[in-house]
Amino acid sequence: MPPQSNGVFAESAFTRLANGETLQCSILVVGGSLAAYSATLTALKQNLDVCLVQPHRVVGGQFTSQALPASDDGDLLRQTAGTLHLAGEQFAISKAQRAFRERMRSLQPVQGRKVDNPGGSWVSPLSVTPVVAATAMNEAIAPYLDNQKLKLIVEAEPLEVLTETLPGKPRRVTGVVFGDRKRNLSFTVTAKVVIEATDLGDLLEMGEIESRVGQEARHETGEAILPEEARPQCQQSITWDVVVEYTSLEQSSPIKAPPGYGRDRWLGVHEFTERFWTKDKRTGWQKWEFLSAFGIFRYRRLARRSHHEKEVLPGDISVINWGTSTEPDRPFCCGNDYRPGRLVGVSPAEKQLHLKRARDRTFAYLYYLQTHGLPNLKLRGDLTWTADGMALEPYIREARRGIALTTIRHEDVAMTFFPHQARARCFDDTVGIGQYHYLDLHGNDEPGHVSPKGKDVIALPFTLPLSALVPIATEGLVLSSKSLGTSHITNAAYRMHPVEWAIGEASGFLATYAVWTGLTLRELATHPRHIRKLQGFLTRNGIPIFWFDDVAQDDPDFEAIQVMAAAGIIRSESQADLHFRPHATVTRAVVCTALVNLLQLEKRLPAIPSFWDVRPGGHWAYETIETLSAHRLVAGVGYGRFDPDAAMTREQLGFLLKKAAPDAYKQAFAQTPQDKQVLQRRELSRVLYSVWQHRLDAL
Repeated sequence: MPPQSNGVFAESAFTRLANGETLQCSILVVGGSLAAYSATLTALKQNLDVCLVQPHRVVGGQFTSQALPASDDGDLLRQTAGTLHLAGEQFAISKAQRAFRERMRSLQPVQGRKVDNPGGSWVSPLSVTPVVAATAMNEAIAPYLDNQKLKLIVEAEPLEVLTETLPGKPRRVTGVVFGDRKRNLSFTVTAKVVIEATDLGDLLEMGEIESRVGQEARHETGEAILPEEARPQCQQSITWDVVVEYTSLEQSSPIKAPPGYGRDRWLGVHEFTERFWTKDKRTGWQKWEFLSAFGIFRYRRLARRSHHEKEVLPGDISVINWGTSTEPDRPFCCGNDYRPGRLVGVSPAEKQLHLKRARDRTFAYLYYLQTHGLPNLKLRGDLTWTADGMALEPYIREARRGIALTTIRHEDVAMTFFPHQARARCFDDTVGIGQYHYLDLHGNDEPGHVSPKGKDVIALPFTLPLSALVPIATEGLVLSSKSLGTSHITNAAYRMHPVEWAIGEASGFLATYAVWTGLTLRELATHPRHIRKLQGFLTRNGIPIFWFDDVAQDDPDFEAIQVMAAAGIIRSESQADLHFRPHATVTRAVVCTALVNLLQLEKRLPAIPSFWDVRPGGHWAYETIETLSAHRLVAGVGYGRFDPDAAMTREQLGFLLKKAAPDAYKQAFAQTPQDKQVLQRRELSRVLYSVWQHRLDAL
């Protein structure tokens, strides 16, 4: 295995191409983002050869090079196990992401013991140092460097997107020309599929691929909350993180104020604070000092000495990533969020200017803290692979976004549009799930930002459509990281750590499936047979695509339950919760409805009801029961009754399938006995999924 030290592989692990050299591979992943890593790992696990080209020597994006290994988890991922639901990590993320989180916990024990939250951050249920995150990531890809399935090319950036256009077909991306920043030379990588996983959507701009920047116009996305005109200058702010240790005054790292401190508007002292305020309905405002239990230091603390999470001791380490703070005496503070400029859609010179100013702002904030009662802060560059404790690159919230076959809109995510429901839109072509409790927009200073409020800003558990990963008019390129088909508003929920990992996994599986089949990305994203095959492929590998909080990734019926739900055949008993209730019984009406959906039978509505206990307007399953009756697939229980709400047995389901799907009947019951036991919901999913697979194979 290639050796690593402090979270960085030895030089021997990297591929260094000569000037003008061309490398060919099955899948090319471009970018140093978290999604770039998870896409790469996903494809490697399927035994494909992958080339990952990124700007730094460390992998992992948000967790590492951006120095934010305090995962932004939604409420459901934080959930502990209860009577009716599982712990969040068992259902809200993939099996692979769960293993990564467990490995980080193992690598950073607290007082010799593995704990759920090694850093004890109060905003995140899991935080570690960047070095620990990088080490865990390196361990997973090291075997593929060893067997040369992975070519890891670092310290390089894209210079040109290579395309070809054949008569009657869309333009196709075939490769990328890169510049080696360290050796001042260029090389080319070509691939069957290219994954755009940069943090700013670089390939979209460079290749003039259909894309959008900033806040769109209403006519572009159809989002009712938007104004009529686009405002590309309205983007989310960036934050240049810095890692510090709370230490003794003798060991601290006093810094100087950057030029312009207190004078330039991006270095305004009036925007800084060392305190955090909360407001309680009973007690009113409460002030939290910087080192207190709910102060700014512990907000994103990455390492702690005490077993007690709320205790802050010398030797504790934190990342300063403080966005906004409400205080009774000041309307707004924004810490080291950099709001005056933007990085997307500007010239290279302007981009560099804003990057420098963003770094200066963080130094200004740190200087403010050291001169306002907190001189004992030490810079920990050993944890960020820099000399000054600053991250290798800024924390990026928004990129140039590709115009995809599907754009995920405000109406697909916000609570407003799903009253009394537990889920947001469940896309038919879902290839992943995500959840963050609200649309977390950190707007820059440009005027005209739309700011959702109330139920408009609350995000329900959402899904990731396959068609959001495929450009509308360009082939050969998978949209990943933050460049997929979200809108400016919905990006604010899809950009979080667990969701970006899921986006990378979906991208990796899509690229893999495209290589295996030789089909275009558009064919895979628009043909129902391929969508279902891909969904089965994902769930078979422990990736959830539909929200159920009581079915774990390692459940033996996970694949069947997930795909049947995604296809709209068997979902929850109630839309008001996330429960599947796998062991609950199944009524005759539910089985009829599922079977009509599965067989896609033409609906029948006779003038006269076939059964006196199933009438129009009297029972929710009237149409589906009548449809099966018209096709002579079901009969009543005698005396003109159907008894729709009676529990069905396994034996009765067998009789039904002998008529409805005789060619798949034997295969369907291979793992389910046909006896007089009452049928469970998990068994119905298992049996019907087998019929479904048989029908797909026959197409």
